[in-house]
Amino acid sequence: MFLSMNWIGDFVDLRGLDKKALIKNFTLSTAEVEDIIVKGEDTFGVVVARILSVENHPKSKKLHLLKVDTGNGVIDVVCGAPNVREGMKVALATEGGSVAGHAIGAAVVAGFESHGMCCSEAELGISDDNSGIMEIFEDAPLGTDIKSLYDIDDIIFEVDNKSLTNRPDLWGHYGIAREFATIISRPLKAPETISVDEYSALPPVSVMIKDPELCYRYTAMKVDNVTLAKSPVNMRIRLYYCGSRAINFLADLTNYVMLELGQPMHAFDNRLVDKIEVQTFDKEFKFVTLDGTERNIDTNMLMITSGDEPVAIAGVMGGDASKISDSTTSLLLESATFNGVSVRKTTTKLGLRTDASMRYEKMLDPELCRLATERVLSLIMKNDSGARVISSFTDSYPYHYPTIELDFDKSYVDRYTGIDIPKETIVKTLTGLGFGINTEGDSFKVTVPSWRSTKDVTIKADIIEEISRIYGYDNFDVCTSVSALAPIREEALKSNEDRMKDILVSSYRMHEVHSYIWSDSKKNRELMIDTPENVRIINAQTPDHQYIRVSMIPTLLSFIKENRGYNDSYGLFEIGHTVEGIDENGRCNEQKKLGAVLYSKTECEEKLFCRLTDMAKELCRNILHKAPTFRSVAPVYGFEHPANCFEISVEGKKIGFISVPHPTVLAAIDKKCAVAFLELCTEIFSDITPLPTSYKVPSRFPEIDIDLTFSTNLSEVVFDELAGAATAAADGLLSDISVKDIYTEEDGSCALTVRFSFVSSDRTLTKQELAPVTQSIEEALKPLGLTVKL
Repeated sequence: MFLSMNWIGDFVDLRGLDKKALIKNFTLSTAEVEDIIVKGEDTFGVVVARILSVENHPKSKKLHLLKVDTGNGVIDVVCGAPNVREGMKVALATEGGSVAGHAIGAAVVAGFESHGMCCSEAELGISDDNSGIMEIFEDAPLGTDIKSLYDIDDIIFEVDNKSLTNRPDLWGHYGIAREFATIISRPLKAPETISVDEYSALPPVSVMIKDPELCYRYTAMKVDNVTLAKSPVNMRIRLYYCGSRAINFLADLTNYVMLELGQPMHAFDNRLVDKIEVQTFDKEFKFVTLDGTERNIDTNMLMITSGDEPVAIAGVMGGDASKISDSTTSLLLESATFNGVSVRKTTTKLGLRTDASMRYEKMLDPELCRLATERVLSLIMKNDSGARVISSFTDSYPYHYPTIELDFDKSYVDRYTGIDIPKETIVKTLTGLGFGINTEGDSFKVTVPSWRSTKDVTIKADIIEEISRIYGYDNFDVCTSVSALAPIREEALKSNEDRMKDILVSSYRMHEVHSYIWSDSKKNRELMIDTPENVRIINAQTPDHQYIRVSMIPTLLSFIKENRGYNDSYGLFEIGHTVEGIDENGRCNEQKKLGAVLYSKTECEEKLFCRLTDMAKELCRNILHKAPTFRSVAPVYGFEHPANCFEISVEGKKIGFISVPHPTVLAAIDKKCAVAFLELCTEIFSDITPLPTSYKVPSRFPEIDIDLTFSTNLSEVVFDELAGAATAAADGLLSDISVKDIYTEEDGSCALTVRFSFVSSDRTLTKQELAPVTQSIEEALKPLGLTVKL
């Protein structure tokens, strides 16, 4: 948001101050300033001049030869503007001057000398109007410096909108001026207004709020005979400097007041809108907004209607059919407060955010409605003396925010800040910010002003923040506070998830990704995956994002497909939220899950699958100190392979599954790759009590590895049974068992290579010594369908 120091100067005296330093102080106390822009410093030597004569250039259809009276003599100027005429008062850049950093000097243009330049508003940098040279209507002597006539010199600063999210009062210059006034301890001036009470005898406007939960206040007033077409120059300059485009006086007027007070307003053509209803509709329909776009209005969007005919989307944008035109002289002024959540939902559904909606979303103060209307009346009457008010101020106010009162004492302030802030400073600060304050000894009773009570200041700690930031955090003494601190044990779920991430990154070189909670139906279709109809997001930005995901795997598979060209082999993982339907209380059955996917163009599917098995084992053994078991099961999801799906359990409790993609899904990713995936429910995982950590002194003698290859029917082999039988037959010498390779013969038979690691705690083992042990293991595995392949 761009803010003008000239504009702020209307409400607080900034004379004698370093304005740039003041803006930097504003960053420290209130909100982050992203940039400071000095306007007008590179424009000088521009004066009011009158065109005495106009002749067409003999060899150009566009150029004109002018005689221009500068007040200090008559000069020749060559000009190409289409609106030039005799008697016209213009802004003339004289020799030796500068316009927006461009030096002006004598020049020969198309064979004729030119000793200056007649400037357009765009060339002067005060608007985007480059249709012709600027015409000056003010009664100013020739030769007057244009900067003494208009507010061209200014300092503009840009405030980060995110830092104002909880401060609806700062979305206008007047609220910012209140902050400056408090910081520099100078009084805040009230805006010039005309009281609406002067028109209380006039007929009211018909206003009916049919949805009071969505519209907190709606005020309306009619003004007739507004004939001024173009806004005053200084109004246009301020709008342009603050990022708004001048349109016409009536449209500029509402934008001007919005930027000044932070209260959005709308002006309807009174010929088309003479009464107001605020309501939602029971069926969807099409509506054309001011920008000429046809939009779909649903049953939850609040609309402004006149005789049940829609004329505006409440808090967002007016309708094209009732907009102000150049022929409009009679208007109906709207100043209202709408439910911020409702406005936010509407803008999200429509994909339409406006300056008005951004302010309404912040929960505006309904008390601004009257002030904004009185400010508009003042500006109309000041600039168009023939205008007249033809209705009373009609005010429908169904919802009032509760008054917030907070009690505290000085010791509370001292305890929270850690320093002794004088009582007088506390009172002065809070009074300057608009708080009502009563004191009794060292006790304070504070009434929060309406513009801070909608969502900002609600508890005593908020008052501490107000006092501290104006006092200046840089004025705090650096010292160690004395507080009772107790260590807090990190919850098991968070601790386990962090350890899982560390293992996957350090041991398996996997990459963590982050995604959204919804299913992306478009990406699923590309992968030949059906999106289940799960819990639906009501205000989804696109129909493809309307369902919340039930599994992490489709999201990760889409990432694999999108990134398959960057590397031949890699792994991705994410710990995220999923939802599996609704529980008995009508709430989402939400679960956190770890999803991990391996992809390779150089390794086979079996190797990836075995690596995921090792990964699941390491996670369980490292964190729970327990070994998982794997059991072949039928697939749960359509993207899983119909045969190669295994359930992962610990102590009989299912914690997840390992599988490979369905052939159609794999073909959609890449026909020449291998993919395998794993999913664990981290919440169920963390509910399992880990075994106490036990230590075993490692043998100081070397380990011997013996690989045995078995012929078997792989689908009938359970690794845990294999490991149990081998351990029982090894007489305490077996330290580890791992699958080294799986080979499928052309006839469909399988060869399974298993590595057995042996070690003794008191001697170095030999292969001869291990021969009978190995034979015992071979005999023990025969009942499991495992026969050593010779």
